[in-house]
Amino acid sequence: MPVDPVTRAQFRLALYRIEMDWYSLATEIDEGGDRKPVSRARKILRESILTSAEIFTAKRFFLSDEFSLVDCTIAPILWRLPVYDIDLGSQGRVMHRYMDEVFSRPSFQESLTELEQEMRQ
Repeated sequence: MPVDPVTRAQFRLALYRIEMDWYSLATEIDEGGDRKPVSRARKILRESILTSAEIFTAKRFFLSDEFSLVDCTIAPILWRLPVYDIDLGSQGRVMHRYMDEVFSRPSFQESLTELEQEMRQ
């Protein structure tokens, strides 16, 4: 977390929003169940990621030029997009650049379980 209290507050807010918005939708998709709610969750998650893409253009990583806890929180959701059957398409170019940057980090690659590695093979 950043030392600066304003930036730290921004990070905490981002973490909260990611947990409440993206992770709740991912859980709904993971649990499956009725087809209609899962399709709706996929659509909302995709739109939410795409609408946040502008934030990813300002800095190298999310809200920062340095890799942070927020990136560690976002990366697992983005890694699972193919499993969730979510395609960001050409609108997600910025997100694809970000994902390439994060996913190529040795620390990220080392953190993946065998099951997670198979998600993108």
